[in-house]
Amino acid sequence: MKKIRVGFGYDVHALTSGRDLWLGGIRIEHPLGLQGHSDADVLIHAICDALLGAADMRDIGYHFPDTAGEYKDIDSKILLGDTMKLVREAGYELGNIDATLAAEQPRLNPYIPAMKKTLAEVVQTDPGDISIKATTTERLGFTGRQEGIAAYATALIYMR
Repeated sequence: MKKIRVGFGYDVHALTSGRDLWLGGIRIEHPLGLQGHSDADVLIHAICDALLGAADMRDIGYHFPDTAGEYKDIDSKILLGDTMKLVREAGYELGNIDATLAAEQPRLNPYIPAMKKTLAEVVQTDPGDISIKATTTERLGFTGRQEGIAAYATALIYMR
């Protein structure tokens, strides 16, 4: 029997003007973007934390600190690719990813197929191994007030 491990990730960033909105590795048309040191792609950051947690390799901030200049405005797809490299170097392979985005606006369901395709290319897996859901918080909390976007992710990995 193969050794399997599951990890959980969570990320949140505030919405702000003057930035592009990047989610799941794709640019989404919206008047506000996410504030952060990198491109602030909350979905990718949550996935990275889920993968790193599953492999018992700490978190995204440990490997890619927001105090390091080389990560300023970096494309989070690079961070995800580097995360998968770390996980694979530790002897693991990806089983699947299940993620949820929480945002009142913009409506994200139309973008999910492109996100899945993009993420699957980065982690070198089939798009069917990546599940992405979008929800609102029924106008409750910071996401409901459209102050930010949150993402939750789980990842299953297994020892090769």
